[in-house]
Amino acid sequence: MFWRARKALGPAICLADQFPTIKVPEVMAGRVTFVSLPPVDLGQDIDWRLNPHGNRSWALNLHTLRWMGRLVAEYERSGDRACLDQAEIVADDWMRKNPRGGADVSPWAWAEHAVALRAPALVCLSAHVDSPRLLDSLAEHGGILSDPALYRQGHNHGLDQDIALLVVGCRLGRDGWRDLAIRRMLASAELAIDEQGVLHEQAPRYGLYVHRRLGVALRAIEESGAGIPERLAGRRSALEAYIAHATQPDGFLAPLGDSPADTRAAGFAHDGVAVRVFDGGYVFGRTAWGDPESAFYSIRFGPGRRLHGHEDHLGVTYHAQGRPVLVEAGFHSYEKTDYVAWTSSPDAHNVPAVVGAGFRAGTATRLDAADIGASRQSFRLSDDAYGVRRTREVLVSHGSDLMAVLDSVPEGYAVRGLWHFDPSLRLVDQRDGVVVLGDDARRVTLLQLTTGGRPVGGQTVQRGTVSPGYLRTAETVTVSSPEASRLLTVIVPGGADPAVSAEGDLITVRTPGGPVTFRGSRLQ
Repeated sequence: MFWRARKALGPAICLADQFPTIKVPEVMAGRVTFVSLPPVDLGQDIDWRLNPHGNRSWALNLHTLRWMGRLVAEYERSGDRACLDQAEIVADDWMRKNPRGGADVSPWAWAEHAVALRAPALVCLSAHVDSPRLLDSLAEHGGILSDPALYRQGHNHGLDQDIALLVVGCRLGRDGWRDLAIRRMLASAELAIDEQGVLHEQAPRYGLYVHRRLGVALRAIEESGAGIPERLAGRRSALEAYIAHATQPDGFLAPLGDSPADTRAAGFAHDGVAVRVFDGGYVFGRTAWGDPESAFYSIRFGPGRRLHGHEDHLGVTYHAQGRPVLVEAGFHSYEKTDYVAWTSSPDAHNVPAVVGAGFRAGTATRLDAADIGASRQSFRLSDDAYGVRRTREVLVSHGSDLMAVLDSVPEGYAVRGLWHFDPSLRLVDQRDGVVVLGDDARRVTLLQLTTGGRPVGGQTVQRGTVSPGYLRTAETVTVSSPEASRLLTVIVPGGADPAVSAEGDLITVRTPGGPVTFRGSRLQ
């Protein structure tokens, strides 16, 4: 039994601010609240197989015991012994009732992420509680965390495993575990974060999570007495550019991949560049920094879908005049439902689909060309996700606000575009080639044209659903374009009846901010 060697214990590195905020009186009374779901009474004799909401994230949170760790932090803050006593009761109950491999144990008890998040809470408790069972459990956690077969290299779970292994190793006097954790952190960071700061998990919200957790990791390394690897700190710093550029003018992260639309990312320094192309698969553009009224857009390309990414390649989002216009379906939850599966599918994004062709998941998309000016940018992207080359060209004009998108496929094929509008916008008017949406204060017009500037009718306007936050849905308007081998879509914020004229290959759209002229046959 490891506890017999407890005199050789090392420091208990307890970074208590990593634990989520709780309502202390509620938890002291045996009640817990996780992931914004209604509170649940656990009582004093806890059934660790509980999952009353049938929610994967709730079950995980129960077994991480981070809520117990917050009680330890409250004891350290206030000196209230009752908080520490309750933390000890909860932890001891968990350890007695959840033997690894036990027949009646919840599958979440020893899930790799639960182990990684629980171990630091147990380390914090061990600073104040002398318990052979607790030290034995820490040794068991350390053995699991150090097992290469259970390690999630290059994944946010792997980073949590490394943090846990480091603090357990320090507490139990196992320098080898500490050093292994630091080596793995560096190798994983260089695998997961490219030199521009893009996280390969393909969701800006996870860039934010990894940045925060790397902050915890660097503090833990420092407190352990080891040196912080410069390259590890550098990769954390690189993430900041990715997060800053992915932040919309309203302060929320662009809801790309598994990124909830209500995630804020405040306080990240930016480089002042209005448009950044990230080789990992993102274009982020804006008219100004620090101005909630500025325009903003995103375009997706790059490696095929992985981890927390969606099938959103060639997809665009668009903000103009301080308001969202084109949005993504967003992130709803980790539940195994048809709706959640749909939110990661192409149909949940503003993308072109090849009619009658099968979609090939995980296909990479190329950014073939980019022309970036101060008030006007254009891009050309392509892939063969449907077995034939589909090409999307995007033009964004600022000041005279407009987004134009030209979708094309080879002769003999047809493309159909989907356009998901912000939930605040409702259908106002529809006629051939024109769909007008609006609310009490604004109008947005979608025009669909031939490359010669003639209107193309046949749009289908239907109700859609997006997720404005975790486990939340909102009704929205989705416009499906007619089928064509080449189709030009123009989004005009602020106007209900923009005039369109054509002269040869040049198309002029008169927006409320002034006319915008571009070639109809080639935007880039």
